[in-house]
Amino acid sequence: MIMSRIEARRDEDTVAAGPLVDRLLGGLPPEAVLTDPDVTASYANDMASFCPAGSPAVVVLPRTVEQVQHVMRTATELRVPVVPQGARTGLSGAANATDGCIVLSLTKMDRILEISPVDRIAVVEPGVVNATLSRAVGEHGLCYPPDPSSWEMCTIGGNIGTASGGLCCVKYGVTAEYVLGLDVVLADGRLMSTGRRTAKGVAGYDLTRLFVGSEGSLGIVVRAVLALRPKPPGQLVLAAEFSSGAAACDAVCRVMAGGHVPSLLELMDRTTVKAVNDMARMGLPESTEALLLAAFDTTDPAADLAAVGALCEAAGATRVVPAEDAAESELLLQARRMSLVALEAVKGTTMIDDVCVPRSRLGELIDGVERIAGKHRLTIGVVAHAGDGNTHPTVCFDATDPEESRRARESFDEIMALGLELGGTITGEHGVGVLKKEWLAREIGPVGLEMQRAVKQVFDPLGILNPGKLF
Repeated sequence: MIMSRIEARRDEDTVAAGPLVDRLLGGLPPEAVLTDPDVTASYANDMASFCPAGSPAVVVLPRTVEQVQHVMRTATELRVPVVPQGARTGLSGAANATDGCIVLSLTKMDRILEISPVDRIAVVEPGVVNATLSRAVGEHGLCYPPDPSSWEMCTIGGNIGTASGGLCCVKYGVTAEYVLGLDVVLADGRLMSTGRRTAKGVAGYDLTRLFVGSEGSLGIVVRAVLALRPKPPGQLVLAAEFSSGAAACDAVCRVMAGGHVPSLLELMDRTTVKAVNDMARMGLPESTEALLLAAFDTTDPAADLAAVGALCEAAGATRVVPAEDAAESELLLQARRMSLVALEAVKGTTMIDDVCVPRSRLGELIDGVERIAGKHRLTIGVVAHAGDGNTHPTVCFDATDPEESRRARESFDEIMALGLELGGTITGEHGVGVLKKEWLAREIGPVGLEMQRAVKQVFDPLGILNPGKLF
């Protein structure tokens, strides 16, 4: 219903770009309003494949909360859709433009407003880059744990919008667990504050959590209060080779059931290991069917690695190699971090799935992905945050080949269906966006979908905030 109203307005009385730009310039400096079609086209989409993107009427780059409020008031008065964006490193199409929209890029709002070692919080604007924040709080002996693979580029606002995860989630959790409070500009331009800056607080509904993962569909985050943790000791990494994915997943189950708390527990399958070697000549063991990386940042990481190494051997590891120092550890982690880039180089285009299943069923998912790859005659590499069951089956294909593209899309859908069959979810950390809209409906069911649409209606009655995303 919301989408039909928006589409009807575009057909019947689309606002001309000229009047829209004039109204925006009434509260924004000229350099903050981009109208050159070649420039605005560069803001049309994020990094997802198979996600349609429209042509924005204008791109706005505000620097203040008041400027964001002006944009939303203008959009409400003129009934113009608004698509919020961060660094556009997302993988679900959540930041893709719609025709005639205002793209609201928040990358210029990039100030770290406060770091408090006593309260262990940071107060930041949405355009702060994740790595920039991590380095800044590190100078105070603190850390901000969420570390998406794109942490050198992605912004905190984008991380909040998609509820990002990362390599360290198995021990430290995801973005949602570190967002204490938010300042949000609503669709009509009003400013609302949620949450707190205290260690505890249960006053009213948890609206802060509601905005985390909402993909800009309920409001525009303009400030965030983030929880920090003491900076942990440096971590050591162990690499274990396995003759099957099932054996590697058995090792994961043994580690978690044994009460161990690794700071990282990652899996790379044979296809991924080969892709990394082909691209970077890393010297990883291509004879292995699965490579498991475990890390500990405890006071005695060597002892923890020894215990986990023994569990890996009991699960059938053919070789266990603990790193001797930080340099060796970083080399192993570098191989994991470049996995997705290496897989993209296999055929030129990838579709990165984001299925999360219970840890106990991780092996079934990996075996199922291998069957799906064989069925569709495709290369599908699997990398996984194995410690929390979050897998990234990555379909490699030639986007210029229509037949191969069709098979890639079909395999992607079959992997999501398999994840749901195994008691999992269609997305652990990338979000729904455009790519997984129909699958969200399947996962949450008709009643859940009705309630989510009702929430959207309360916050965005005109349907102008990131229309066409989620549902």
